[in-house]
Amino acid sequence: MPYIDGFIIAVPHSNKERFISHASSCDSIFIDFGATRVIECWQDDLPSGEVSDFRQAVQAKGDEAVVFSWVEWPDKATRDTAMAKMLDPSNSDPRMDPNQNPMPFDGMRMIFGGFTPVVQLSHP
Repeated sequence: MPYIDGFIIAVPHSNKERFISHASSCDSIFIDFGATRVIECWQDDLPSGEVSDFRQAVQAKGDEAVVFSWVEWPDKATRDTAMAKMLDPSNSDPRMDPNQNPMPFDGMRMIFGGFTPVVQLSHP
C-alpha cells in the first residue's frame, strides 16, 4: 500500500524562484531513494478560516505564500529506508548540504508527517 509524507511551509513571495530551484534539487533525492512522485504546490486559493487555516497553521506572514507538498512512496518500508539514508550524518549528498542548497524558508514553521491512505479513488 502506498505511503504519503505531507508538508506545509510558508515561503516569502520574493523567494518563489529560489524555492522552486531548491525543491527541484532536494526532491530528486526522494525519487533517487524510491519515491514514486513528489508534488510541490504554491498557494492559489486559500480561504481564511475563523478557527484555523493553512496560513495560520504555518504562521505565514503577509509577504509569504503557503506551499503544500507531498511525497508518494510505494510503501512505508521504502519511505523508512529512504528517511534513514537522508538523516544519516555520513550522507554527503550536496543536494542536502544547507551551505550549497539553503532553504529559502523558515524550516522551524514547517508542518510535516507521514500518512497511510484510507481511501483511494482514481479515474478508470
